Amino acid sequence: MHMINPSEILETLSMIDHQKLDVRTITMGISLFSCVTDDEKKLCDNIYDLITRRAENLVKVGREIERDYGVPIVNKRISVTPAALVTGAIKHPVNVARALDRAARTTGVDFIGGYSALVHKGITEADRRLIESIPEALATTDFLCSSVNVGSTRAGINMDAVRLMGDVVKQTAATADNGGLGCAKLVVFCNAVEDNPFMAGAFHGPGEGDCAVSVGVSGPGVVKVALEGVKGAPFDEVAETIKRTAFHITRVGQLVAREASRRLGVSFGIVDLSLAPTPAVGDSVAAILEEMGLEVCGAHGTTAALALLNDAVKKGGVMASSHVGGLSGAFIPVSEDIGMIQAAQRGALSLEKLEAMTCVCSVGLDMIAIPGDTTAVTIAAIIADEAAIGMVNNKTTAVRVIPAPGKRVGDSVEFGGLLGHAPVIPVREFSAAEFIHRGGRIPAPLHSLRN
Repeated sequence: MHMINPSEILETLSMIDHQKLDVRTITMGISLFSCVTDDEKKLCDNIYDLITRRAENLVKVGREIERDYGVPIVNKRISVTPAALVTGAIKHPVNVARALDRAARTTGVDFIGGYSALVHKGITEADRRLIESIPEALATTDFLCSSVNVGSTRAGINMDAVRLMGDVVKQTAATADNGGLGCAKLVVFCNAVEDNPFMAGAFHGPGEGDCAVSVGVSGPGVVKVALEGVKGAPFDEVAETIKRTAFHITRVGQLVAREASRRLGVSFGIVDLSLAPTPAVGDSVAAILEEMGLEVCGAHGTTAALALLNDAVKKGGVMASSHVGGLSGAFIPVSEDIGMIQAAQRGALSLEKLEAMTCVCSVGLDMIAIPGDTTAVTIAAIIADEAAIGMVNNKTTAVRVIPAPGKRVGDSVEFGGLLGHAPVIPVREFSAAEFIHRGGRIPAPLHSLRN
């Protein structure tokens, strides 16, 4: 067994006190399959009762662990079975959205995820009803997050779903007078994973058990400080430094996850060791890339730097925990990373450069504000491009763009809290309407035939 020595404890304390190491989230995943009934009111009641019972002590236990171990736990969250899988017999899935939101309020969590549909190969009537209800669901709830999986390496890309999601993102932006904030709680995936603890894309996959607790750790500031000690050193040394640091970060997550699992009496799911930034100074993935020698994030060389970072984080993390899962790597949400915000303001980050970076990072085009007059088909085309990267590279990719109503390139959108603020960046004005309106399915790549 690995013995923890005093120097390791002191090093970890320093990471927490001075370098913004935190556990970004404890997320309890809850299966809703036991709630299923064709009585709409009964289904909503069942869901509310189950979640409030299972997650009754989640926030309290999170706070106790924070107090006992001195590790900040920023968010306590719940993820549930993709709602479209349990709403097949009812006509108004938005009522389930409101039941989920009420349960989140009662339990005191920060977010609840899983108002989701998995439509990478086809769309059932239940899926369509749920997807079409997303704009209303997000406009009339406070804590709910939604996601839709439109493609996979095995199935290809469901272009009918892609077109539908272009419309849904556009409608979601227009449903509330808050700068399109609803879109910050909506993710469109390719190759969505079943055990992701990070919002807005968290859901409790159908292959999971009744209940599990997973942890998402984060420490971009820790990695940045570690790299300050190897200025000018070759990349082998940079990678080693990041691996060692990721090991320490993941160890903290493993400790918190095991303790939360024990105290809550539920299974330990996974540790997601993603470097998830915040708008706070000193907590930026962009700053890590710049520490490697780039003048600004977005300069030529950024994709290579991000590839090294993502790979080294994974390699260090898997040594620290046998249950690494979720997305695990580096996130590049533009509005949530002060370095990304500054790079976008300086014109160093374009949508095209961000798309190139998504080929080697954890998720995709994340928390990007685009002009409010961007058409639904252009949004669908952006989703299609990003899904193609995920499908061909056998990785998870996602799109979380915010067409900010009334905003133009150069304006800024303020979201507040962990969501930060974002400069509106340009979108190509050439049309992809004929392409998107073809519909059908983009076939899976040849390397999907692995069995």
